[in-house]
Amino acid sequence: MRERVSAWGVGGTVPRIAAAALVVFSILYVLVIAKPPGEFGGGDWRTTNFGSAADDPNAFIATILDGLTFAGLLFIVASGFSLIFGLMRVVNMAHGAFYLLGGYVAYEVQQRMTGSGFGLQSGEVNTLEWVVPWLIAMVCIGVFGLGVQQLLLRWNQGQDLRQALITIAVSVIVADQVIAHFPRTVPAGTQRFGGNAVSLSWPGWTNQFVDLHVAGVSYSLARLVMLGLGVGVGIALWLWLHRTKTGLVIRAGVDDRQMTSAIGINIQTTFAIAFLVGSALAAFGAVVGGSQASIAQGRDGEWLLFSLVVVIIGGMGSLAGAAVGSVLYGLVFSFAVAYLPTTGNECCTQYSVVLTFILMALVLAFRPQGLFGRVG
Repeated sequence: MRERVSAWGVGGTVPRIAAAALVVFSILYVLVIAKPPGEFGGGDWRTTNFGSAADDPNAFIATILDGLTFAGLLFIVASGFSLIFGLMRVVNMAHGAFYLLGGYVAYEVQQRMTGSGFGLQSGEVNTLEWVVPWLIAMVCIGVFGLGVQQLLLRWNQGQDLRQALITIAVSVIVADQVIAHFPRTVPAGTQRFGGNAVSLSWPGWTNQFVDLHVAGVSYSLARLVMLGLGVGVGIALWLWLHRTKTGLVIRAGVDDRQMTSAIGINIQTTFAIAFLVGSALAAFGAVVGGSQASIAQGRDGEWLLFSLVVVIIGGMGSLAGAAVGSVLYGLVFSFAVAYLPTTGNECCTQYSVVLTFILMALVLAFRPQGLFGRVG
């Protein structure tokens, strides 16, 4: 009886086989099972937007690139959340609000630098008019996050529930104030509504498609830049954490906070630096995300959820885990949107949300600490 329970329990042989079968079927579905629209008529479960990779390799490669470039943006935002969560054990529920506020700050700066007033089209700014807004946004949100940590969270260390409630309150206040005061720049004669959706503009040189010389795929240079920025942030964080004294202290704090304090290291300064950098990365992610899509009310909760899922998948306090979690989330999300059937020509499938949480459930079932997390 004991062996039977072990085989059927979580982590046992049967669940592992079932999970492996699900993964294999998903891969085969994308590669050969899925069929293009019209081949079987409406309502067939195999009918997708493009068909399988064998039917349309161009769409398959483009979907991979969509997933990877989205993962770059996910990593920029989630790495800041992971830094705070991993070191300070604070589930910063205001991280999404920092993203929202940073996006609007960058938008206002870009509008004033260009003097466009409103409705700036993609590619209508130069590199400086894109870099300066994200630098200002990072500084503003970094300092704001540092103030939240010093004034509200420093005195509640080790009290996880209280800190979570405090950051939820900060998130609500920030989101309400953003809706009340942003965007400040609107078209002439147009009434400003709180939280209007706005978009930043990529630099003009990114407004083109690059021929990848693979299956005839041409892909957006702006999205490739987004992936490159994510990789750049990952390299910069790795060098900081592994090649500087401050980074070594942060890693020591992740492993053993009490011992780090006991040997005379000012852990409070370390916490403050980590919170400042994590908050600034939320603003940087907002500038990149706002250049690709839009900034609007409600996006704060969306990006907080994205960050939570990425960190849960990758493991708390792990930079590599945040990177792998971002890639897995981005690929599952993109392939679900592209390859699962929809109910109409203008309907975007909602199965992507379901599958991303299935991914999280599978990881937690077999690795409760996350892919790169450590027990205890």
